Amino acid sequence: MKAMVLAAGEGTRLRPLTLTVPKVLLPVAGVPVIRHTLAWLRSHGIREVAINLHHLGDMVRDALGDGSDLGMRIVYSPEVDILGTAGGVKRMAHFFDGPFVVHYGDVLTDFDLSEMVRFHEEKEAQATLSILRVSSPRSAGVVELDADSRVVSFKEKPSARRQAMDLENGGTYVLERGVLDCIPPEGPADFGLDVIPALLAKSLPVFGYLLKDDDYLIDIGTPEKYRQANEDMAAGKLRTGRGQ
Repeated sequence: MKAMVLAAGEGTRLRPLTLTVPKVLLPVAGVPVIRHTLAWLRSHGIREVAINLHHLGDMVRDALGDGSDLGMRIVYSPEVDILGTAGGVKRMAHFFDGPFVVHYGDVLTDFDLSEMVRFHEEKEAQATLSILRVSSPRSAGVVELDADSRVVSFKEKPSARRQAMDLENGGTYVLERGVLDCIPPEGPADFGLDVIPALLAKSLPVFGYLLKDDDYLIDIGTPEKYRQANEDMAAGKLRTGRGQ
């Protein structure tokens, strides 16, 4: 299975840190967050990865090269204009030859991706979203699941917490190639705003893989969360260890 890591964002919430360093190269315990992510992907058997680039993209390419030092093959997709989470994936449609993983580059996690892939296959899903339970889900897509873990509603970054909904999009997807047909061929598109609602409107099978209580996941996109990620790594709270 191949994967795509989304790394084109400008990281505006992390300025001034991201004025001179792209967000995915910010160090967590001395290692760029994207190297932690690539080590996590490789530990689950993924050897071929696409990375989209925009803000300070050459720095990412220079830092990772072709991926051979990680035992991987990395290809890059520079974007002159940011294409959004889904638009960037659509641009790399030729790279995917079967089911694939999409991972948001500012998310640091250690959950069992292999188990999520097995879940996706067992449910015969078109798309499977990683889901975590939070106390106030406002920073990402809010999800409602039925008793079979099928997604029945999805609201991207709601302005107010919806009653009795505490499940949030974790920023990792397992997708069938057919999902690419729901992304416009050109221009920007977003999974949360455009693609997932389109899949649900077509009644296609979209499922949520609920992370376990001891799974670690954090979006490092704010100064507070970035600081917390470094503290958590120092405290040994991530099973991934140091990215190599």
